Amino acid sequence: MTASDLEGFPPRRPRALLQQWVDDFRGQGHLIAGAVRVAAQDDDDARDTGLVVVELLGKNVSIYMEPTGYDQPLWEATLTARPDEQTLTAYELAGLAAEIVVAGNLCAYLQWRSLEWDRESGRRA
Repeated sequence: MTASDLEGFPPRRPRALLQQWVDDFRGQGHLIAGAVRVAAQDDDDARDTGLVVVELLGKNVSIYMEPTGYDQPLWEATLTARPDEQTLTAYELAGLAAEIVVAGNLCAYLQWRSLEWDRESGRRA
């Protein structure tokens, strides 16, 4: 793909930038009980596009977040399927709900940062 092929596309948001955004989110005091990582995700041309993964604490479930398409500012989250049913106490269910709320807030934050990044892209050298 040449530079002319990318004309009109917003700049890519590389893995390192997504990691910075995740770190900024945590730095604002958001408590994430499980693990959060920015994983490599290559597109068809083997370029790193970034993928944010939230591994819920003790639930053997992950939520992965990514833009809705190539360099899209809108984000979506996918909750991975469990191979079996899981029974939870009321407290465990409330804890799971709290983790999902934080994951939703992180997804919204990544979307906001993407919109901000794209808007400012014309001012970067």
